[in-house]
Amino acid sequence: MREPAWGKEGWLKVVGLGPGDAALITPEVSAALSEATDVVGYVPYVERVAPRPGLVRHGSDNREELRRAEQALRLAAEGQRVVVVSSGDPGVFAMAAALFEALEAGEPEWRELDIQVLPGISAMLAASARLGAPLGHDFCCINLSDNLKPWGLVERRLRLAAEADFAMAFYNPRSRARPEGFVRTLEVLREACGAGRPIMFARAVSTPEEQLTVTTLGEATAEMADMRTLVMVGSSQTRLIRREGVPWVYTPRSAPGSDSRPDAGAEP
Repeated sequence: MREPAWGKEGWLKVVGLGPGDAALITPEVSAALSEATDVVGYVPYVERVAPRPGLVRHGSDNREELRRAEQALRLAAEGQRVVVVSSGDPGVFAMAAALFEALEAGEPEWRELDIQVLPGISAMLAASARLGAPLGHDFCCINLSDNLKPWGLVERRLRLAAEADFAMAFYNPRSRARPEGFVRTLEVLREACGAGRPIMFARAVSTPEEQLTVTTLGEATAEMADMRTLVMVGSSQTRLIRREGVPWVYTPRSAPGSDSRPDAGAEP
């Protein structure tokens, strides 16, 4: 066991590294990383943190969330300054929930640790910003992976979200292990929304490999998405503004039947 950091009690911060570009890491997260003795996370995210003297990087496999959360809690309990890293925002299908799941089931003394969750820019918000404002009105966000929930629940949520006329954002659309899931997702959405509804694919947003595609449900194919792709589907009110290249996409702030005064629903 190492000596506790600075001889003081440890702390634990769960942070988001943003979607990829280092410029999108918040100053608050950068400060936490500069003070850390240990960084814990999925290997590709840990590798985004530059090595330096006094910092130990603990990388692990993608499906070891609870184990790495327990490791981080143990390190903090030993007096280390621990940062658990996620991509995007740590509270959006990432390590914050896993950390609290491990905390609830773990050692009673862990509950007295200094724990903070520091927000980051999610891929969903970064992709929306690059395309305009497709999530400009009510929207929902669904993880299409059925690793931790049955596919029947995924499909039910898709249908209910379409029925409620939400714009939708989808994480983890299509992996090599389960390519059929996104095929079925597109079928469900075509049935519920119609073939003309806009769908957007934002791959590796904010990185040099970024690819943005705007098309319709009728033209979309499952091969247009992979696990680095954030997919969005507009509501019935979502509009396109044509221009050279990828069009701007936005969903108006008001819905049919609402008070349409210019200041209705405006920012305070």
